Amino acid sequence: MSAAALLTAAALASSPVTYQRVEVDGTGIFYREAGPKDAPVIVLLHGYPSSSRMYEPLLRRLSGRYRLIAPDYPGFGHSDAPPPDRYSYTFDHLAETTEEFLKALRIDRYTLFLQDYGGPVGFRVAMKAPGKVQAIIVQNANAYSEGLGVKWAAIADYWADRAAHAEQVDKFMSLEGAKQRHLGLSPNPERYDPDSWTDEYAFLSRPGQRQIQADLLYDYRTNVASYPVWQAWLRELRPPLLVMWGRYDPSFIVPGAEAYRRDVPGAEIHLLDAGHFALDEKAGEVAGLTLDFLDRHLGEPNPRP
Repeated sequence: MSAAALLTAAALASSPVTYQRVEVDGTGIFYREAGPKDAPVIVLLHGYPSSSRMYEPLLRRLSGRYRLIAPDYPGFGHSDAPPPDRYSYTFDHLAETTEEFLKALRIDRYTLFLQDYGGPVGFRVAMKAPGKVQAIIVQNANAYSEGLGVKWAAIADYWADRAAHAEQVDKFMSLEGAKQRHLGLSPNPERYDPDSWTDEYAFLSRPGQRQIQADLLYDYRTNVASYPVWQAWLRELRPPLLVMWGRYDPSFIVPGAEAYRRDVPGAEIHLLDAGHFALDEKAGEVAGLTLDFLDRHLGEPNPRP
């Protein structure tokens, strides 16, 4: 069956999305869930400055065949945002919280779907418990230096001298910055809903957010330093790997997608006519490719309707 036919069949059987919270080490974690409780699990880890809301188009398209769980990290979306003196905003800590979140839900086998910040969080989770990971799906989640666009040179200045380059935080948290993360270099700006970036900017404007996001931007340097470690892990484990990359993303550029095949020769790589948040413009294509990939690598979880 073609990817389009798979998507149509799954959509006909989709289940409602539920919106829930669970406490993880004293921090309230909000998450979205859809799909049969006994189906294979997809854990969807979101990017910046978004939240699990970015996955709504997939939750409604894939939940007829898979169980989808999409949490908000601490400091994002509807999860708690404890101040930095109570919660250390590093990618190590976000990954630890995500691990504890999965334990709280008793999820011990899953596919990871990674976008942007979901990459550094997800690779840390996967390396801690590789036996739990059935497959990895990447959507503009970078793990290679050649995938870094030109703006990262200025961010590297911030890493070198945080106090002297506070303007990078201003740019990072601006309304225009949120807008451009969605539009990127797309020739089809009319296809993008402005609610996406105005809602994200509203979250970024909440009290305490500047320090939280500045801490994470500074800690991002640890992700770049970890690229060789993640690459070695991919070479050793060679998990089933699907890479879907919006070609209009100026932040994480196309060579970052193609580099995955260097470490996982069997990786399936698709360049999409979309931006950093590919679901903005190509939700149907992303869902179809995801269904096809999962059905081939995990087996058909439920009879087709």
